[in-house]
Amino acid sequence: MHAFRDDALGDHDAVGLAEAIRRGEVSAAEAARAAAERVRAVDARLNAVQLLIDAPEHATRADGPLAGVPTFVKDNTDYQGLPTGHGSAAFTPRAARRHAPFARQFLGTGVTVLGKTRMPEFGFSPTTEYEGADPVRNPWNTGFSAGGSSGGSAALVAAGAVPIAHANDGGGSIRIPAACCGLVGLKPTRGRVVANAQSRQLPIDIVSDGIVSRTVRDSAAFLAAAESYKRNPKLPPVGLVEGPSERRLRIGFLLDSPNGVRSDAATRAAVEQTAATLERLGHTLEPVAPDIDPSFTDDFLVFWGMLSFLLGVTGRTLGPDFDHRRMDGLSRGLREDYLRNWRRTPGVLRRLKRTKVAYAAAFRGFDLLLSPVLAHTTPPLGHLSPTVPYTTLVERILAYVAFTPVDNVAGTPSMSVPAASATDDGLPIGVMFSGRPGSERKLLEVAFELEAEQRFRRIQDL
Repeated sequence: MHAFRDDALGDHDAVGLAEAIRRGEVSAAEAARAAAERVRAVDARLNAVQLLIDAPEHATRADGPLAGVPTFVKDNTDYQGLPTGHGSAAFTPRAARRHAPFARQFLGTGVTVLGKTRMPEFGFSPTTEYEGADPVRNPWNTGFSAGGSSGGSAALVAAGAVPIAHANDGGGSIRIPAACCGLVGLKPTRGRVVANAQSRQLPIDIVSDGIVSRTVRDSAAFLAAAESYKRNPKLPPVGLVEGPSERRLRIGFLLDSPNGVRSDAATRAAVEQTAATLERLGHTLEPVAPDIDPSFTDDFLVFWGMLSFLLGVTGRTLGPDFDHRRMDGLSRGLREDYLRNWRRTPGVLRRLKRTKVAYAAAFRGFDLLLSPVLAHTTPPLGHLSPTVPYTTLVERILAYVAFTPVDNVAGTPSMSVPAASATDDGLPIGVMFSGRPGSERKLLEVAFELEAEQRFRRIQDL
């Protein structure tokens, strides 16, 4: 299902809509009003919106390259005056007193925020499902997951309700829903955008903020606008990437994850088809096997559990009625797992920090790496629900999310791009490109080339 119609938004992506607003063909208020109407038309089925601001008249002709583009902020990021619920039923959220640093950077691009999108509890799950509420549904097929943790944002963008939406990624949470919903999802290099308020105090900052979009140029425009707002002088500038490069790349590719999880047939075929397309375009593709510590998966699971444990301890800072016993089955299971394994924490942190060095070795002789985003195609709703017994649920998650977390720990940029093929159910499949720190330009250039060569599938054409 989708929301595309003949209104102020039309078929525009964010760049196209911003240009129409600058030319005076449509006003920012008209664009916001049309987006709000589209959201209301589809969200009864998608359940993607946590909160919709009822008065789009607040939209003005703001400054910035994306001035007037309607969008949403994910519900783990403070936006002044709106509650931040983190997808959890464990506390009653309070209205934020001020914008989070990233929210200010996001607004600095000129966008108009219409509300907040739903997410799984504290972003722990790769699907946006709940114990006591309806799940976020995939607009390509509403019986399937929209991914997580930025599932609400991805569902709205894929359905055409808004051109772009905020997402963040601590283990795949930009790239996973992008892959599930046929979108472009770029996780920037650690430090490329302003630090996430929650993760910058952790021993390893695994979270990067960004957006999900339907076109490569929207992701490129967002990154350039965010960089104009505040650039990290420790990283090479990206600037505005507007198309593919003439330079041909050496790209290493892998079909199975470094920790031994084998991808399914449809996913392997999507990566192989992408590799063949790139070779036909003149790039050099060679198999690669990153030498990641065999304990990486177990160590990341301990780190994941530590996050749940820390939230249980500090939850009253979110709301005075916070009760860790009301956290969902996945969060509780992670916390209990950590309580059994907390003595391993120093060794876990040492090994995870060494991942950056080991992963860098995989790029020797290569410009980028190509892999699946996920080890198998998008699951039906219920497969990864927090109501599934914890041991089974974790086994299923680890058999699904087998590629994305390495880039979070290493701090490297990584991007999900829609493949040319789809599943038998008509669902999109994503392929992933990863690069050295600071190599977002190369990621965007190769994504532009694939977009031009194979034209991403559009939900409105079904």
